[in-house]
Amino acid sequence: MDPELTRRLLHLLDHVEHWLPPAPVEVDWSRDVAALWQRHALGGRLLPVPPRDALSLDDLLGIERQKLALVDNTRAFLQGLPANHALLWGSRGSGKSSLIRALLNSLASEGLRLVQVDRHDLASLPMLVEQLRHHGQRFVVYCDDLSFEGHDDAYKALKSVLDGALTGPPPNVLLYATSNRRHLLPESMNDNEGSRLVGDELHHGDAVEEKISLSDRFGLWLGFHPFNQDVYLEACCHWVTQLGRREDWNAEARAEAIRFATLRGGRSGRGAWQFATQWVGRRRLHGR
Repeated sequence: MDPELTRRLLHLLDHVEHWLPPAPVEVDWSRDVAALWQRHALGGRLLPVPPRDALSLDDLLGIERQKLALVDNTRAFLQGLPANHALLWGSRGSGKSSLIRALLNSLASEGLRLVQVDRHDLASLPMLVEQLRHHGQRFVVYCDDLSFEGHDDAYKALKSVLDGALTGPPPNVLLYATSNRRHLLPESMNDNEGSRLVGDELHHGDAVEEKISLSDRFGLWLGFHPFNQDVYLEACCHWVTQLGRREDWNAEARAEAIRFATLRGGRSGRGAWQFATQWVGRRRLHGR
């Protein structure tokens, strides 16, 4: 190479090198228990991340049936037994995402590894799954707050990975998703125009069948619903005690918790956590 060209290239590199992102850290699955999948123009990469917190399954109140079903399904998967892809759907703040975090904290020691994929990166999901196929660990690929708009074709990649005609996920990969929508895709009045009765049976139109076919690929459906007042107050008591002291939960705190839920227009596990944070923080701030 021409010495002058070499000199100029090195000079250019000196100027732009500090603008380049740092080299990605390789995931070591013998040590790392979670990673984020990031799509880029040449494919994608895995970035290791530490667990967000020490949330445990015992911290999640009011969803005992859902906890038991998901733990059993995941443990079966980790032991090489048949297990289903899982869709956790329902009202906001009801514990769907928290259950996934607590599941990782509880079962990482049993071999669970978690990879989170953003909805906008789902087009590269087949590439991620193929990469995980060649590892010895067992992975739950997780998409939080999953939903699609009518013009969004990213769901087709998810359908293919879940249950493609000729391909599917390898035996060491399971898909879990959380969503506020049971069928993941928006539903409209127009969708029902193609439905018809044949004898005593209702046959949905093509639009409805297309939307149902995506959620049908998840074998385990777990519904999450708003708390009643007793469960909500139990959760408030739990988190106030966890964040503060036992004596922080009293008649005054109970009345404030009810007022907090009323002002927000609903009761949920997230609301209980937010109330406890506000209540304990304010008491400590004023020396109580």
